[in-house]
Amino acid sequence: FAKTINFNSNRFSFKSGVSVQLDAIVSIMKEYDRANFSVNGYTDSRGKDTYNLTLSEKRAAAVMKYLADHGIAADRLTSKGFGEANPIADNKTSKGRAENRRVEIQVVNKK
Repeated sequence: FAKTINFNSNRFSFKSGVSVQLDAIVSIMKEYDRANFSVNGYTDSRGKDTYNLTLSEKRAAAVMKYLADHGIAADRLTSKGFGEANPIADNKTSKGRAENRRVEIQVVNKK
């Protein structure tokens, strides 16, 4: 299980329509109520490293808050920001940068 939520440049607020995707993730998490999840934030390569790290942490925290506000127990969630590390697309193109501005949710273990 891995889901990706994308963000606008230089923002940690959700892109339009992301709540539908997040609601689907909440449903899956409720179905697998014994699983724990890692919420990992990333940025594109624009900006200073320290700024990108902070922005990625805020993105992960925003997703974690959404999940908790919609009934997922906070003790099942961990979050971390990775800045511009681990790009999934080419940061030299606008399309690639858009793909790299993301939060990924992954199962980390089961109780």
